Amino acid sequence: MKHGKKIIPILLSAALLTVCLAGCGGSRASEEENNGDYPRLNLAMAVNGTDTQIDTKVGQYLAELVLERSGGNIVIDVFPNDTLAGGNATKGIEYVCAGSTDLAAYATSTLATIEPKINVATMPWTFTSYQQAREIIDTQGYIYYTKLLEAKGLTYLGSFHNGFRQLSNSKRPVTTPEDLHGLKIRIPGSRIYMTFWNAVGASPTAMSWSEVFTAIQQGTIDGQENGAPITQTAKMQEIQDYMTIWNYSYDSDLIVVNSRVWNELDEKTQNLLRECVREACEWGRDKIEDEEEQIIQEFIAGGMQVDRLTEEQLRPFQEMIRDAMQEIKEDYGKEACDYFNIEWVEPTGGA
Repeated sequence: MKHGKKIIPILLSAALLTVCLAGCGGSRASEEENNGDYPRLNLAMAVNGTDTQIDTKVGQYLAELVLERSGGNIVIDVFPNDTLAGGNATKGIEYVCAGSTDLAAYATSTLATIEPKINVATMPWTFTSYQQAREIIDTQGYIYYTKLLEAKGLTYLGSFHNGFRQLSNSKRPVTTPEDLHGLKIRIPGSRIYMTFWNAVGASPTAMSWSEVFTAIQQGTIDGQENGAPITQTAKMQEIQDYMTIWNYSYDSDLIVVNSRVWNELDEKTQNLLRECVREACEWGRDKIEDEEEQIIQEFIAGGMQVDRLTEEQLRPFQEMIRDAMQEIKEDYGKEACDYFNIEWVEPTGGA
């Protein structure tokens, strides 16, 4: 995929045309248009989630903060469901890389389409808690993400929880590797996830999220893996009887802005946006952590069987994936693993 200048197709949606005019040149106000301390700007922000998911909520909260603290001068329009790119997340990322969209919030597993190594922290059981994830991502991880995204024409501003991923299915409780045998599980199109689910004996199927509910209803697949909040907003509890809480993978959403757009902003405006992004990300993290257990309790009250795996129960799964994950680690390299304190075993021969 080439980055830098892009030729945007003529047949864009009306919404994207508006953004290109208002958000990518037309909104860069002249000095005469300034009102108060901040220039008049209208910025377009793309998110992949639905209206009720955390990325949209964080984007909307960010927009509220910026509008208030800029005295109404800076407006961020948030577009859920990747509407600016016709629902296609890959195109959505391309648009923000090109500057056709000003800023965006995407999960690292989605941003992996432009840089596979950005996905390294989604490796199974990298983090044991949300607090640990916060600490590492805001220090070592911040340096790592900044470096990788800068090379793609994006400026990294902050991160919030997409959440720990759990398993729900309509067949049986899953507490041992044997319980997974033959289960058809929907996964995102990620090498890490495909490798993991094959290694533990399930039958993984990459599928668009919009198709999952119907596919489970029709028996095409047996289950899905996502955080409890996403599982709830998708109403999976209405068609799935079993959930396994095992925090097998953590993913974060990254807020990024096109670097050319960013560099055109004055320092004071950049500082305001950084401050508001930091506050919005912390708000989103707190929201996920505060609501997750409540959601799980609602699942239980509604009749879903929820099994929380102990460290002892997790160990057989972790042993099963060790060799397969080592191959992926070697592809990412020691440096990438070190940024997230991922255990590194030198390949045979010391290569």
